[in-house]
Amino acid sequence: MHKERGGKENHVYIRVLHYIRHYLWILVLSLLFAVVNVVTTLYLPMLTGDAVDQMLAKGSVNFQALKGLLLRMGIVLSITGGSSWFMSVCNNRITYLVVRDIRRDAFRKIQKLPLKYLDAHPVGELVSRMIADVDQFADGLLMGFTQAFSGILTILLTIVFMLRINVWITLVVVLITPLSFFVAAFIAGRTSRMFQKQSEARGMQTDLIDEMIGNQQTVQAYGYEKKALERFRVINDKLEAYSLRATFFSSITNPSTRFVNNIVYAGVGITGAFFAIRGGLTVGGLSCFLGYANQYTKPFNEISGVITELQNALTCVGRVFELIEAEEEKDDGGAKEKIERTEGTVQLEHVDFSYVPDRPLIKDLNLLVSSGKRIAIVGPTGCGKTTIINLIMRFYDVNAGKICIDHKDIRQLKRENLRSQYGMVLQETWLKDGTILENILFGREDATREDAIEAAKLSHAHSFIKRLPQGYDTVIQEKGENLSQGQRQLLCIARVFLVKPPMLILDEATSSIDTRTEMKIQNAFGKLMEGRTSFIVAHRLSTIQNADIILVMKDGKIMEQGNHESLLEKGGFYAELYRSQFESL
Repeated sequence: MHKERGGKENHVYIRVLHYIRHYLWILVLSLLFAVVNVVTTLYLPMLTGDAVDQMLAKGSVNFQALKGLLLRMGIVLSITGGSSWFMSVCNNRITYLVVRDIRRDAFRKIQKLPLKYLDAHPVGELVSRMIADVDQFADGLLMGFTQAFSGILTILLTIVFMLRINVWITLVVVLITPLSFFVAAFIAGRTSRMFQKQSEARGMQTDLIDEMIGNQQTVQAYGYEKKALERFRVINDKLEAYSLRATFFSSITNPSTRFVNNIVYAGVGITGAFFAIRGGLTVGGLSCFLGYANQYTKPFNEISGVITELQNALTCVGRVFELIEAEEEKDDGGAKEKIERTEGTVQLEHVDFSYVPDRPLIKDLNLLVSSGKRIAIVGPTGCGKTTIINLIMRFYDVNAGKICIDHKDIRQLKRENLRSQYGMVLQETWLKDGTILENILFGREDATREDAIEAAKLSHAHSFIKRLPQGYDTVIQEKGENLSQGQRQLLCIARVFLVKPPMLILDEATSSIDTRTEMKIQNAFGKLMEGRTSFIVAHRLSTIQNADIILVMKDGKIMEQGNHESLLEKGGFYAELYRSQFESL
């Protein structure tokens, strides 16, 4: 387990360095400013020591020398401040460029991930990775650049400066100080696991908050508030526990290293005093050495803090890299076939499919849909209706068998080419941020405003759009909250009327629309479906009575097929479904 965790951490280190290498010149510039900053910082105690030596006794102060020393100290302090500022600019620049690139790659990856990955990971958890985890990584990386570089340089150059003054006192400092490393390493090794748990709990919390806020109306309608609070309390308590443990371990790092550093300071003071008494060191030299002892031990405190932050940062960015490295949809680069505009013949041959390997959903499904036919798919919830749509659109690939369009295996077609042959209207609507017009043009951005208005008229959305404050230029709020569910669905239907695709998929396309408007849209759909192969998924059997073929599904199999009248005459499963809907009315 330890080796596995170590290998994972090494992999994360390599990935981070891969992103940083693109900005190597900024890194080099930051190092140069760090060198200038450290050298000038370390030069200041020498000037201070010289100044002390110029005023050792009453009446014997060398004011002329002090004046020159104070001037040099002023110049050195100005250079120190300037180099520190420029170093911070470089560090901020490289940190946020790296963070930008990681978020860009994560978002690009989401566009290429198969639907099964997104179905298996809660939205809030993915959002937490891209926002909270990347922010945590940015904080740790910035601290690493700001404090680790200058800290290591300070340690190395301080040793050089101290050796110039007294080798033996320097040896005392160097021998005691490594205790800080052992203490920091011991504690840091125990923080990594807690930060991992903390990050996971934070993702769970973000997902729950996103779920509850996004569905607050349903939560209140069903009186779920207490259970929601209880679920939040459980996750929040876990986050509290993991955070407290991680904070505890990280918080004892600094006091522990400071204790060691105080021992170093005391050692320098005592040893230096002996040398000063014997005349081997001036009072100014001792003052300078004590300053260097502080300068030398300070980075150990900072680096110990950096190690803790980097543990958290690497844990967080590791979760993001897991997303970036997730397996993409299988490359269809070998697909050579292309359809300009399909005739609309669809064939399923011996298709097997399951979402979970040991739980088959569809077995040996065979279906031939002729061009221009209207195919309705009905059946109880979970029978596989929407799964067939997912398969013919290649949101999922079949486990066995094949699906053909115009006698071409869809796996030989580019997904983009295949999906361009369909127009979809789903029960769950989606509108992007922007105006009403932009949302209608989403399906065909080369269309004109007049085309969009015509499509809105055909979908019966034009009347409600005209009543909006800015008409077609009205900005839709997040998730279309300033529109009713029915209005949102009408806009999605308008997209399909604008595109006029060769084939249609209507999955409960009018479920949120009033009966009067639904009748008008069904008539409009009737005209749109003329000459187009159409798949209609429906629960309300009244909407599919004019279908050419009705597929009645149960447990992933087609139990019956035929038109409305013939299926009623059979008195089978369809007739039972039909009676269950209408005889109770």
